[in-house]
Amino acid sequence: MLLVDLLVLHREAHEISVREAALTSAVWISIGVAFSLVVWGVLGGQAAGQYLTGYVIEKSLSVDNVFVWAVIFSYFSVPRAYQHRVLFWGIFGALALRAIFVFTGVALLERLEWLLFVFGGLLIVTAIRVATHDAGEIHPERNPVLKLVRRVIPVTAHYDGQKLFTRIDRRRLATPLFVVLVLIEATDVVFAVDSVPAILAISRDPFVVFSSNALAILGLRALYFLLAGVQDRLVHLNKGLGIILAYVGVKMIVSHWYHIPTLISLGVIAGVLTITVVVSLRSTRQAEELASTGGSS
Repeated sequence: MLLVDLLVLHREAHEISVREAALTSAVWISIGVAFSLVVWGVLGGQAAGQYLTGYVIEKSLSVDNVFVWAVIFSYFSVPRAYQHRVLFWGIFGALALRAIFVFTGVALLERLEWLLFVFGGLLIVTAIRVATHDAGEIHPERNPVLKLVRRVIPVTAHYDGQKLFTRIDRRRLATPLFVVLVLIEATDVVFAVDSVPAILAISRDPFVVFSSNALAILGLRALYFLLAGVQDRLVHLNKGLGIILAYVGVKMIVSHWYHIPTLISLGVIAGVLTITVVVSLRSTRQAEELASTGGSS
């Protein structure tokens, strides 16, 4: 499907409409949810529940990632027609990175049980950071990876279509689009450190953990084009994600003594996410009505 996406659907650069993004996102979500039936058939109902819980966790945490992408694209003034190509290659890198994180994490937990407390504590600390940070605090120009790339690789001043590299006077140079790709991959490292331990708190089966991660990630491009325009409306999203991470961190720590059923975890995570979205949209609407009333008086 990825090859069809690149070579057929998006062979030529074009702006992704909200309708196209919504349709594509619905297709990827349907595939992700339907895959739970495959997991059910192969590994049983409990594994399917763990897969769905992991999928929802990764999907919800990815929303924050999507908004960071929006900041990066805005900072580099990336034309909307070229953004899909960057995200396409970024997804490939993210999948490889998650595979490394997942299999390494599972291997470590099997050998070092006490790492449960380390990962759980890391998730709780991350929860506090996520709940209290603001999108305005993101400064791509301060990223050390960006500074390193600009120091090591010669970069052109302007974009050359959707090319990552171009030739000028027989010299092969990177375009700003390549710099954006590297920066997006670097941010995914940070998010992987948060999300992979969160899913390892649900299951230690490498297949369940990686498949839930992978299928959630595959739909991120469409999700970006769908959500980038509503970032300002989800005013309480960070708090909701913080609660989810804190819950998963506590679950990981107490799992040494008590195993919280998968269905309860799925219900808690889905419930927190739903409440967060509803409260955010209601708060935004009330603020708009108040501003409208104040402006008309």
